[in-house]
Amino acid sequence: MNDEHNLPVKLALDVGTTKICALIVTPDINTNSVKVLGIGVAESQGLNRGVVVNIDKTVNAIKEAVGKATQQAGIQPTKVVAGIAGDHIDIIQKNHIITITNPDQEIKQSDVDRLISEATKIQIQPGRKILHIFPQEFIVDDQDGIIEPVGMSGTRLEAKIMITTGMATAIDNVYKCIQRAGLEVEDLILEPLASSYAVLEDDEKEVGVALVDIGGGTTDIAVFIDNVIRFTKVIALGGNQLTDDVRKVLNIVKAEAENIKKTYGYCYLNTLHKNDILQIPGIAGRSPIQVHLSDLTAILQARMTEILNFVDTALIDAGIKDNLGAGIVITGGTTLLEGAVELASDTLHLPARLGIPNKISSAGLSQEVENPIFSTAVGLAIYGYRNYFQNKNGKETFQQTQLDNQEDFHKYIIDDHYNGYNGKIEESDLENINETVVETVIQEKTKQEKKEAKEQKKKESKEKRKSFFESVKEFFKQF
Repeated sequence: MNDEHNLPVKLALDVGTTKICALIVTPDINTNSVKVLGIGVAESQGLNRGVVVNIDKTVNAIKEAVGKATQQAGIQPTKVVAGIAGDHIDIIQKNHIITITNPDQEIKQSDVDRLISEATKIQIQPGRKILHIFPQEFIVDDQDGIIEPVGMSGTRLEAKIMITTGMATAIDNVYKCIQRAGLEVEDLILEPLASSYAVLEDDEKEVGVALVDIGGGTTDIAVFIDNVIRFTKVIALGGNQLTDDVRKVLNIVKAEAENIKKTYGYCYLNTLHKNDILQIPGIAGRSPIQVHLSDLTAILQARMTEILNFVDTALIDAGIKDNLGAGIVITGGTTLLEGAVELASDTLHLPARLGIPNKISSAGLSQEVENPIFSTAVGLAIYGYRNYFQNKNGKETFQQTQLDNQEDFHKYIIDDHYNGYNGKIEESDLENINETVVETVIQEKTKQEKKEAKEQKKKESKEKRKSFFESVKEFFKQF
């Protein structure tokens, strides 16, 4: 626990193809943001296109990144909020129905939870695991288009659900690497979903927006419409392909190609202002190579255009491109290339902007992570604290659950939400308590306080009346 705020510290871990990024954070509940306490980055050599291909190299890279973050923060968390990507990720669209058995036929949160829980039991392809379940909309007695059914009356509740799945071995290998690094996986989140927490605005998600995260090994897509995630896809192309193209065309080593891409890289000829000549060191003492900047740009533009065309095809095939009122937001390390935003806008024929992580407290290492390279890591951190931030009175909610009488809180949870559970709720367990439970506790406590205040006011009023009549009686005794 962080001594300053007595808030839980979390470790966000972005296990990427080109880098492993570790962030140690704590929530700033005054601003609904995360305070970055430590940053650690290590070169990743054990992954290919988002999938672990070498356990030992990945474990060593995780240890190195976490070690750097720990040294900077002076704190060593053991639980990890980690991300997962790779073109093995797939989505399934399903409908699921339950009946409402409550005597008053009012839909409760427990009914919604039951529906989602039952949906996880669907048959999926062998060798795959469910990562996330996203309700798209609810249908109550044939009335569709419902986003929040709790409190409505009905006899039947149906949900249109999007389920994301991944290859079981790929998921297990991520767990294995993190565990061998001496850490425990608290949450494993789809990386485009994580990135969306860091770079997208609520207005964009309402109007319709596509997040395109172009990393080293993959390009991740997440589409939000009406504040609901509607589509996600991982394309097995990223910045590494741009580097390989430069290496092959110019006949130079990979390290030099990566350096040239990062230092001089443009990816759109229309944004190139000067056609400078670059001097590239020759291999093994050979004469330097001279390359026009326009030639380098043409190489990078060709591959970036291909990636964006794949994105365009995915959006069209999903039937959602015409619903993107806010256009696209591009993020990830590859989008740091000059002209990336303009090329994305012109290729997809949509308004575009660069996604830079926000919701970062200025009290921490904010400047160091306000960079598209850290979008996924920051998003993982924000996702880890989502239960605190989703409530507008997040500060009150968190502090109340810490300060309320533990016995009453424990009893409430057992009686109403965890029937049959025996054991004391410890402070560490409070982090995992369902947001609805916490919110209900606060509502019950507020209701009780209002009732007590009303009774106290009534008592005071009665005493004042009694005092008044006593005064009147004393007055009349004089006559």
